[in-house]
Amino acid sequence: MTKEIQIGNRIIGGGRPVAIQSMTNTKTADAEATVRQILALEKAGCEIVRVTVNDAAAAAAIPKIREKIHIPLVADIHFDYRMALEAIKNGVDKIRINPGNIGGRERVKCVVDAAAKKNIPIRVGVNGGSLEKALLDRYGKVTPEALVESALRQVKEIEDCGYDKIVVSIKSSNVPLSIAAHKLLAKATAYPLHIGITEAGTLYSGNIKSAVGLGILLYEGIGDTMRVSLTGDPTEEIKSAKTILRSLGLRREGIEVISCPTCGRTNIDLIGLAGQVEEMVKDFPQLQIKVAVMGCVVNGPGEAKEADLGIAGGNREGVLIKKGQIIRKLKESEFLPALRYELEHWKDNG
Repeated sequence: MTKEIQIGNRIIGGGRPVAIQSMTNTKTADAEATVRQILALEKAGCEIVRVTVNDAAAAAAIPKIREKIHIPLVADIHFDYRMALEAIKNGVDKIRINPGNIGGRERVKCVVDAAAKKNIPIRVGVNGGSLEKALLDRYGKVTPEALVESALRQVKEIEDCGYDKIVVSIKSSNVPLSIAAHKLLAKATAYPLHIGITEAGTLYSGNIKSAVGLGILLYEGIGDTMRVSLTGDPTEEIKSAKTILRSLGLRREGIEVISCPTCGRTNIDLIGLAGQVEEMVKDFPQLQIKVAVMGCVVNGPGEAKEADLGIAGGNREGVLIKKGQIIRKLKESEFLPALRYELEHWKDNG
C-alpha cells in the first residue's frame, strides 16, 4: 500500500480510488481560456489538473485560475526553478518538477524548502525522452532500470532536503518498457505513483496504447493517479480514463454502454443506435448502471438481461429489457425514446 498524500482537497494513495488527471493545452497566462478548459475538464470528471508554468505571466495567472476552479491545481515546471517558487507563492496545490533539469542541488533545495513551508506535494517526473546522459551512457539506452534509478535518485535528493510529500512518475511512449519500469518502481518505493503512457498519440492510437499499458498496471494494483495522454481535446483524456477504470471494475460512475459488434444477422441500425445511446447517456451522469444495445437473438437477450437496461433487436423491432425482465416489444423507431424514458425515470422505478 502506498503512502497517503494530500493534494488540495483530494487525498491520493493508501488504497484510495485512482484519481483521474489531465493537463490543459491553453496558454496558462490566458487565465480566462485556461479556466474555461479546466471547468470543462471538471464536468467531464477530471479530479486533478496540471498547467504549464513556463514564464512569469503563467505564474502570475495562477491566483486568477485557482479562485475559479474546484479541483487541485498542479504547476508543471521545467528548467527555471524560479517558476516553481512563483507557482508555490501564488497558490498551486502541487508542483511537478524534474530535479535534473532545474539547475543543481541548491536550486532544488530552494524549491523543496518553499514547498515544505506551504505543505505542497512535489511530483518527481522522469521521462524516457530526457533521461540523464550519465545513465544513458551506463545503460546504453533508455531501460526500465535506468528510469527507475533516475526516479529514485531524484526522490532521494528531495528526501535529503528533509521532505517526503512526494509523488513519483516515470513515463515512456514505449508500452512494454513503461510496464516493466512501473513494476520495478512499485517494488522500490511506497510513494504514490502517477502512471501514464507519455506521447501516446492521437485519439485512436493513443487510446489503444494507453488502454493496454495502463490497463495492465491498474489490473496489477499499480497506480494512484493516472493520465491518458492524447493529442487533442483534453476532455477526451478524461472519457478514456473513466472507461479504462470502469472496464477494470475500479470505477462505476456514469452509465456504461455495451453493444455487440454486429454481423449478418443484424436487422436493425445497431451502429447508429449505439452511437445515439452513447451520446444520450451523457445527460444522466448521476446514474451508475449498465445499458446494453444488442443487435440479434443469438446473444442479445442474454447480454441485455445481464445489464440493468437494454434493447435486444430483432427484424426491425426488438424488446426492452429491464433488470433481467422483458418489459415490452418495440418498433425500431421506438428504441431510443423508450431508453430515454427509462433513464429519466430510473430513480423512481429503478
